[in-house]
Amino acid sequence: MNSVKLSEIVSEFSLEVIRDFGKLDFTEITVADVTRPGLQLTGNFEHFGPDRIQVIGNMETAYLSSLSESERRMRISQLFATGIPCIVLTRHHEPSALLLQCADKYRIPVLLTSDATSSFTSSLVKYLNVELAPRISMHGVLIEVYGEGILMLGESGVGKSETALEIVKRGHRLIADDLVEVRRVSEATLLGRAPEIIRHLIEIRGLGILDVKELYGVSSVKMQENIHFVINLELWDEKKVYDRLGLKEEVTTILGINVPSITIPVRPGRNLAVIVEVAAINFRQKSMGYNAARALTDRVFKQA
Repeated sequence: MNSVKLSEIVSEFSLEVIRDFGKLDFTEITVADVTRPGLQLTGNFEHFGPDRIQVIGNMETAYLSSLSESERRMRISQLFATGIPCIVLTRHHEPSALLLQCADKYRIPVLLTSDATSSFTSSLVKYLNVELAPRISMHGVLIEVYGEGILMLGESGVGKSETALEIVKRGHRLIADDLVEVRRVSEATLLGRAPEIIRHLIEIRGLGILDVKELYGVSSVKMQENIHFVINLELWDEKKVYDRLGLKEEVTTILGINVPSITIPVRPGRNLAVIVEVAAINFRQKSMGYNAARALTDRVFKQA
């Protein structure tokens, strides 16, 4: 099961730590859901998830203020007693002395942010969805060409990295070379990035390791990108019949998601960078409803 340390969330969102009890590096968040505990502060804990981050904003603060001190203590104690990972107060609401007493009693971290509750909650859920998403590592190269995330797959030595380098020289961007971390962030979306240790690096046989960011500038790289299209590179097989019209629809299944793909045979003399560029444009054109192969087929039938 994937997890995110509470300390990483504090760093990512620049949260102010009011109480931590030494738990930030040991508390792991494993669900991408975030709870605003309005019902729980009324005493209703049915279907409550105690493993979720709890966010308290204007409404929860106003409701607690309307209660008597004894009832307020009881409601906060009930919430903290469930063993929640932490409480985050938004809009820079200073924690009350009563809340801090309960936090000390149950050793629940208390965090503070100046962000609005809705924007903080949505940003946190989006962050957790990415960090906790199902993932795999794939041997390939991920590039961005004309805004399309293209994952190039193929056997070692087929020319993926050399093609990516030429693509970068033509003004496009590198996301990952050799190893791509792919995450399924929704039912239809795959997100790819490079492992941090090899980020922005590319390996070219005969030259060694190159830092693309340092060679071509920050505009030549990108931290992550959605995977829209897959290009399978393979050495040219004279015995194999390759699609010459583009009518055949191929897909590559990654983490249960079918991604549109094509297979490009590689042999000396073929300019793979240009082919990949045109493939990206053609994919976008098809996404907008135009298919040149089908248009040609229609013309042939009309003249028949």
